[in-house]
Amino acid sequence: MKVFIFIWFGQLISLIGSALTSFALGVRVYQNTGSVTQFALITLCATLPLVVVSPIAGTLVDRWSRRWTMILSDFGSGMCTLAIAVLVATGTLQIWHIYLITALNSLFSTFQWPAYTAATTLLVPKEQLNRASGMVQSGEGVAQILSPAIAGVLLGTIGLRGIIFLDLATCIFALLTLLCVRFPELETTTKEISIKALWEELVYGFTYITTRPGLVGILIFFAIINLFTGLITVLFPPLILELFSPVVLGTVESISGIGILTGSLLMIIWEGPTHRINTVFGVAIFMAVSIMAVGLHSSIFFLSVGGFFFLCGSPVIRACLQVIWQTKVAPEVQGRVFALRRMVARVCLPLAALLAGPLDDYVFEPLMTTDGPLASSLGQIIGVGAGRGIDLLFVFLGLLMILTTFLAYLYPPLRLVESQLPDVPSSAECSLDPSPIQPAAPIL
Repeated sequence: MKVFIFIWFGQLISLIGSALTSFALGVRVYQNTGSVTQFALITLCATLPLVVVSPIAGTLVDRWSRRWTMILSDFGSGMCTLAIAVLVATGTLQIWHIYLITALNSLFSTFQWPAYTAATTLLVPKEQLNRASGMVQSGEGVAQILSPAIAGVLLGTIGLRGIIFLDLATCIFALLTLLCVRFPELETTTKEISIKALWEELVYGFTYITTRPGLVGILIFFAIINLFTGLITVLFPPLILELFSPVVLGTVESISGIGILTGSLLMIIWEGPTHRINTVFGVAIFMAVSIMAVGLHSSIFFLSVGGFFFLCGSPVIRACLQVIWQTKVAPEVQGRVFALRRMVARVCLPLAALLAGPLDDYVFEPLMTTDGPLASSLGQIIGVGAGRGIDLLFVFLGLLMILTTFLAYLYPPLRLVESQLPDVPSSAECSLDPSPIQPAAPIL
């Protein structure tokens, strides 16, 4: 657990640095173009590599040393940051550079995440996996709370160049933490890597999931919930800006970030529920009710409280599901299995981004205009005018989340996955390589 905490701290610092750069580059793109579409392309570039490359990355991670995969991934991300620093310093940074480097950085992250997750299973005792997962989730909350405020101040003081060099320093720190520790490693195959071999192992990872109905149920359920969450996340800022000022948007997003951190800290302190899948069902309904409250009463109070509780539930669900996957999937195939499940979950995010605008502009917003079809009925409850279409969509999505959760509970392999699917051997029982990779001396 000490080794994991050391690595986690390095990755947390690097995550904050990356979030600072991401915020600053987003501001740079929007200020230079004034286009929401070009701003959204950054998210697209960050998402597509995760969807396309994740299965191959997971297969390769199972063949490689998880520690060295993380080291090389962090090094590649550092090189991307260095490239931006050089472009900024020479005054040659263009918009297309940001898109390209964002995609490359996402590509390295696609290899880093399954290696990090699979290594955690070997580093952390089974009874501490819930706490470890909560710690990983807490990094997102910390980054969401701190990065916008800090980056906004730093842009006015040290500028984009200073922020990028600060990000580079955090990346070096994360690399040092990985270079100074020893990982337990599973014995990896020495078979030559070929397209055929990669395809066979990719199919094996897919078959591993599909032959276990409980895991298939988790995968489908989380993908649907992720789609609903993606739609809500995309539409939440426009709803606030339609009704209030950007200052209110920043305040509400900070409070929502505190919700992520609160949920993550809960999972760190709490050893976890006896029945994690039931907790997932309960929290999903709680999140649905929270977002419905926002739609029914989109005042500053309900936006803040609803956003807080909605995002507070997210790390709880992910931590519980993460422990189920880690305890039910054999360590030697976790890389490819985890990458496949991440691909299925992540593919919903660009889909949500594509659906959100048309759903609001052409379906729900026209329904809630002053002379719209629902103005005299639901309009008396939600209100009519700008932003009320998003309110109605939030209520609709909340109802769909409740219905999806109810149907998932009725599926026995999913409801009973923890009792019907046996646990895999703990890290201490795994066949570990008796000669772990020795840490190299950091030369920086």
